[in-house]
Amino acid sequence: MTSCHVADDPIKKVAIFGGTHGNELTGVFLVKHWLENGTEIQRTGLEVKPFITNPRAVKKCTRYVDCDLNRVFDPENLGKKMSEDLPYEVRRAQEINHLFGPKDSEDSYDIIFDLHNTTSNMGCTLILEDSRNDFLIQMFHYIKMSLAPLPCYVYLTEHPSLKYATTRSIAKYAVGIEVGPQPQGVLRADILDQMRKMIKHALDFIHNFNEGKEFPPCAIEVYKIMEKVDYPRNKSGEIAAIIHPKLQLH
Repeated sequence: MTSCHVADDPIKKVAIFGGTHGNELTGVFLVKHWLENGTEIQRTGLEVKPFITNPRAVKKCTRYVDCDLNRVFDPENLGKKMSEDLPYEVRRAQEINHLFGPKDSEDSYDIIFDLHNTTSNMGCTLILEDSRNDFLIQMFHYIKMSLAPLPCYVYLTEHPSLKYATTRSIAKYAVGIEVGPQPQGVLRADILDQMRKMIKHALDFIHNFNEGKEFPPCAIEVYKIMEKVDYPRNKSGEIAAIIHPKLQLH
């Protein structure tokens, strides 16, 4: 995948979301740290706001309370009349849209970094939702080169079956960051360090971009889902197999 022209307008407002899933603790830890001392994420001329997206789920250390916050930022849910009868995450989505949006408007934040963990052995992974977004392709290339020799992968999710209304989709540029393997409800120091470096390099890229640095055309390798393979199941629909030890690396 290659990049050519990059956006001309400077980046002014950036948010860093942690706790979209309350049991993915690296983003929660980092955002809470930056809320107390945000010196390392500040860049000249740039507003950077760390934010806990799902505080109730974080408090319970669970993925969500009523429904997945990372699936409800669609026009239907964002447009519902606010009511206590709505699922908590739908109400929270409307609050977040008010703070960082409105979605698809000129007033929305320029970039949202949404921090996630996975139990999968994905290492450092950047999630790209649009293969034609030259600005993000350049940013991802910069992050990959800065992290080397530590591998950093790019996961492309623009296939129609993978589209959903993510928390980060409010922003003009949506960036998912996923680092693993890490069990849910657990912190690993190495995983935390890797995610912290990814954010540092991303903010450095934005600073360089705003300062007028030119970025030559580049190419990045991306991964995308070709098909989904389910576990073997018995007649009751229960999983009837486990991952082979040679594939279960961590």
